[in-house]
Amino acid sequence: MKNKTIYICTNCSYESAKWMGKCPNCDEWNSLEETIIDSKKGSSNGRSTVKRKTIKKLSEVTSSNSDRIVTNINEFNRVMGGGVVKDSITIITAKPGAGKSTLLLQVADDVSSQGYKVVYASGEESDSQIKNRADRILRKINDNIWIISDTNLNNVLDSINDIDPTLIIIDSIQSFTLDEYLPSRAGSPTQTMECANELLKVAKNSEKPRAVILVGQMNKNEEIAGLRALEHLVDTVLIIEGENEEELRALQSSKNRFGGTGEIGFFGMAETGMVSIDNPSEFFMTKREDGEAVSGSTLTVVREGSRPIIVEVESLVSNSFTPYPSRIGENLGKDQLNTLISILEQRGGFNLFNKNVVIKITGGLRLREQAINLAVIMSIVSSVHNRGISNDVVFIADVGLTGELKKVPSLEARIRELDRMGFKKVYVAKNAFARPVKFDKIKVMELKTLREVVKDVFN
Repeated sequence: MKNKTIYICTNCSYESAKWMGKCPNCDEWNSLEETIIDSKKGSSNGRSTVKRKTIKKLSEVTSSNSDRIVTNINEFNRVMGGGVVKDSITIITAKPGAGKSTLLLQVADDVSSQGYKVVYASGEESDSQIKNRADRILRKINDNIWIISDTNLNNVLDSINDIDPTLIIIDSIQSFTLDEYLPSRAGSPTQTMECANELLKVAKNSEKPRAVILVGQMNKNEEIAGLRALEHLVDTVLIIEGENEEELRALQSSKNRFGGTGEIGFFGMAETGMVSIDNPSEFFMTKREDGEAVSGSTLTVVREGSRPIIVEVESLVSNSFTPYPSRIGENLGKDQLNTLISILEQRGGFNLFNKNVVIKITGGLRLREQAINLAVIMSIVSSVHNRGISNDVVFIADVGLTGELKKVPSLEARIRELDRMGFKKVYVAKNAFARPVKFDKIKVMELKTLREVVKDVFN
């Protein structure tokens, strides 16, 4: 039978029998890629040639969730759910230069030092480039790491059979091709998905399970390039966030079949690679003497994944000599900042119509929670009064448009972290706890409105 040619949209996977400049499904321009389907593939006299697997009772299946490779990179283990599961396939994506290859080379080194064999296959870098990076970030290159620089996945699969590794790293999946699907080019939906499917078979082999980590290129929408089906195929999806010129990197899981979704690990990018930040609260606060007060500085607690992190909010309020004062929120949404300023003006009685307001989060962490709103407002109030708030006082509450304080989720866990670290006072919404709660040392101030908080803090 003759091979069939179709066109598949790389953005939404829409299929068309002919090429079109604009995808009729998602309106993306020049996204239809030519794909050749081999009508002979996968069939013989109309019968499937795939070996049938034996059906089992669920109660008789052995769980592999505990069969993990635990690395010495604590933040990586946290995001992965405790380590790398041996029969799993993971994809990691980020902007160019964010540190994907660097982190994975460090993971390869750590795993190989435990006696496991690792194959690092790169379709984007030469052997010498990988070696140069390894010389820069690794103290000593372990003999259990094998590298192959090739864009042909058939050759990589042959090498895997020869070496028999426990961990396989593919950098990146969009740069590889399989001979069976030529002339489809690397990065096309067909090649990317078929390469991923072959690696899935390698990972899920019942006789020899292996851990596979793929690097996925990121498109202009800051998503994994190619079909959405790639994310459904893998067990774990990891994203590295952070700007190239900044030190901080956040590794987050948007999907994890073996751990918590939304878990975040923090790293600092250094000359020697990605350095795990095991106590991020210290990274997001300015170290000061006990009880020291600095104008414009307040503290709050955010939840990143399963753990509470104490962060510092800084503000600067200055006179504006233009009709439209500046409202700048570094690491904070502009709409959110404008809303909080409006609440402070209308419900708090502060006139900021002729003031520039700048908000910054220490350490560059981007905040998405509503639990920070009271801390942001009190930081602005502190700047307006030019009076500092003691650094052993914390604010954890949302603020409604009415000026009333609103309760936030996981409040007890946040306050227990403050209590453990020796903070003295925390302001929260009235009736924020579902049940009576006692803490060892910290004093909990339950107030109803923003005005009450301002009055209590500044007498």
